[in-house]
Amino acid sequence: MENRVYNVLFVCTGNSARSILAEGLLNALGKGRFRAYSAGSHPKGEVHPYTLATLQRQGLPSDGLRSKSWDEFVQPDAPRLDFVFTVCDQAAREACPAWPGQPLSAHWGVPDPVAAEGTEEVRRKAFQDAAVILKRRIELFLSLPIQKLSATPLQEELQGIGRQ
Repeated sequence: MENRVYNVLFVCTGNSARSILAEGLLNALGKGRFRAYSAGSHPKGEVHPYTLATLQRQGLPSDGLRSKSWDEFVQPDAPRLDFVFTVCDQAAREACPAWPGQPLSAHWGVPDPVAAEGTEEVRRKAFQDAAVILKRRIELFLSLPIQKLSATPLQEELQGIGRQ
């Protein structure tokens, strides 16, 4: 049985909400089989407080989560990525860096909870909704027999998860 740890990068434009939620969720749900990271093409420089509150309400750690540029992941000392998922439509349309190691990638677009307008309750619910979508997609990802699938069928499965 393979004990390999897979490195996964979640990309969004601002790296303050969706990609951070996905990083926290996969690090918890992946049970050591996956190491999740997040980054943004134009990072805001801070994690949205509702993002941290959403993770904490689910009993997930939020210490150490930070908003950062995707440039960190093309440096020589960056982790070798196995998978890259864009979680916002804007980032999916941008020209991504050439990730070392040629990771498999897919678009898993999720509505931007930061853009939600209304009462505090409405805005918090938008973050919770984003977390639910991401959790379901991550659970589907974790159920894939990654070691048994070749690149093309695995790529198709990853893209299919984003259409769920």
